Amino acid sequence: MSAKPKVVIFDLYGTLVEIDEPRSPFSRLLKFGVVMGRAIRPDDRREIMTSNLGLSGVADRFGIPVNADELDSLERDIYAELASVRVFSDVHATLELLRREGIKTALCSNLAAAYAVPAKTMLPTFDSYAFSFEVGAIKPEAAIYEHVLREIGCSASEAVMIGDTQKADVEGPAELGIKAFLLKREGEGVSQEPLTDLIEQVLAMPEAGH
Repeated sequence: MSAKPKVVIFDLYGTLVEIDEPRSPFSRLLKFGVVMGRAIRPDDRREIMTSNLGLSGVADRFGIPVNADELDSLERDIYAELASVRVFSDVHATLELLRREGIKTALCSNLAAAYAVPAKTMLPTFDSYAFSFEVGAIKPEAAIYEHVLREIGCSASEAVMIGDTQKADVEGPAELGIKAFLLKREGEGVSQEPLTDLIEQVLAMPEAGH
């Protein structure tokens, strides 16, 4: 007897989609700040990911006086990144498999607001979207996973998490009792459809006690 989960929670970037032309505009913004005398702080990344702010808003909050040309260059980097986002080839078949099984799907991702756009346009059929800039928490903090569980209406033991980052997508959810699996898309022995293969393994897992 298999232990079918009520929901499968996915990471977004590196798991379902990738940026073909990464330019890291927020990192560039922080480097502008360093040149102007503002040291990069340990919580900068969290602040960016949990604030519903664009580049200009982050620059204002961090006190980084970028000029109009610099800001325009950073904005163009974001547009270029978003235009280069592509869905991995095994994603749609995997989601269809879960739909046929009656299993809900959710996204759980650390990202600045602009990077949620591809998720909503390319992957519009998820039952829950937990984005750090909306929830106010980042993985591996418990609050972001708990947000998904509340929206879906299930317990941690009824959920599965899949992502490509050990701490954020495996260790964090596992601490709550969510079964979590690391997805490897590159490296020796990786198949052409690693996500589909992993989901099939998850669905075939025996139920505890059987």
